[in-house]
Order: sequence, then C-alpha cells, then structure tokens
Amino acid sequence: MKFLLRWFTSYSEKEKQLSEAVKRIIGVKPYNIRLYNLAMQHSSVAAENENIKGFKESNERLEYLGDAILGAIVAEYLFKKYPYKEEGFLTEVRSRIVNRESLNRLAFKIGLNNLVEFEGRKRTGQSHKSIYGDAMEAFIGAIYLDRGFHFTRRYVINNLLQQHYDIDEVVETNTNFKSLIIEWAQKNGHSVEFTMSKPGGHRVGKQFKVNLVVDGEVMATGSGYSKKKAEQDAARKTCELLDIS
Repeated sequence: MKFLLRWFTSYSEKEKQLSEAVKRIIGVKPYNIRLYNLAMQHSSVAAENENIKGFKESNERLEYLGDAILGAIVAEYLFKKYPYKEEGFLTEVRSRIVNRESLNRLAFKIGLNNLVEFEGRKRTGQSHKSIYGDAMEAFIGAIYLDRGFHFTRRYVINNLLQQHYDIDEVVETNTNFKSLIIEWAQKNGHSVEFTMSKPGGHRVGKQFKVNLVVDGEVMATGSGYSKKKAEQDAARKTCELLDIS
C-alpha cells in the first residue's frame, strides 16, 4: 500500500524539495512526505486544522512521539553496550545523548536547521536554539510513522549514534551543570537554591528528589541515586530550560 501511495500521491514543488532533502538525510525516499513537513513546522507557524476548530497542527505531537522512540532506542543501545553497568549510569549517559543541547547540535549536523520553519526565522534564528532539538525529535517521530520501528532503530544507531557521537567520550565528559547554573545566577543577579522535594530529605523509592529554585520559583526537579546526582540532574534540566550552556 505504501508503495502504491508513492506513485499516486501528487506533491507540491516544496514537498518535492523536502522529499529530496529527507532522502539525503535518511538514505531513502519517504513514503509520506507530509509527516516530515509537519515535523518541520514549529508551533509559531502552525496553521489551524480545517476539520477541527481551534486545533493548530505543529510538530509538537511528533516531538512527543520522537522523544519516546529515541529514548527507547538509545536506552537499548546502552543496555547492550554496557552489560555490567548499573541503572544510574545508563540513565545518566542516555540523558547526555538525548538532552536538548545535544539534539540541537545533532540537528545542525544532519541539516535539519535548513528545513525547520518558525516565525521570525531570519531575524531571530540564533535565539531559537531549542527549536532545532525539538525538530530533531519530531523528525524521529516522522521516520517512525513513515518507515516503522526497525528502520528507525537502524537509522538512529548507524547514522546518528555511531556517526555523530563518541560514546566513550560522552561517558567521560561530566559537565558540571550545578556550577553553570550558579555562575549564571551570580552573573544575572538571581537567587538559586536546591531543596529536597520531600520533607526530611528522605529518598523517594531508590532515588533522591531535589528541586532547583530560582528566585523562589521551582524550575525543575532532579533525581539521582545520591543527593549530588539529583542536584546535577535538576541543574541540567534548568540549563536546558533557560538555554544556558
């Protein structure tokens, strides 16, 4: 059925150009180019659905799906690569691979930055760093719906992980996000504190839960098998949220 759709579906000139771009990135022509077109549509340029009043079509739903698919593939890859490492190690390495800053860089490496559409692109492109990482996840979601899980898994492992990441270097690199957020706060006149998310400092299940509070507002909650790791996790999430690097 997908094969027949490729022959009987009429594409616009824009869709034909996008189809060629997608082919260069994933190695094959897409079956449904409209999935990839949607993956490149930021909410700032989303158009209202003709059939559903009030619903605007953007890449946010595909981003949600792609985040889950990418996380699962990376988790399996690390699980097999490091058979004797504990859960905490695997979780931390996975977060370094799929965090927003890492996905932003990956989007540029494979050329998605040239395809993403968002309001004010020419004027403020440098201020939309997270848009590219979001589009990267949406792109993975589009591949999954277009080509299925097995193709997506092979693409992520062979074309992304093995070509654009040095996993051993990722493991050895230990960015001190707590220091980054404290330095940012001091430079910009903000107050920062870390508080336990549960009274008394008890662990929740097997992990600690810590809130990072900026100017009295909880920005993120981190978890880890030690208080230090939970603080780093909260700081990492806040750095992504505030685009601090």
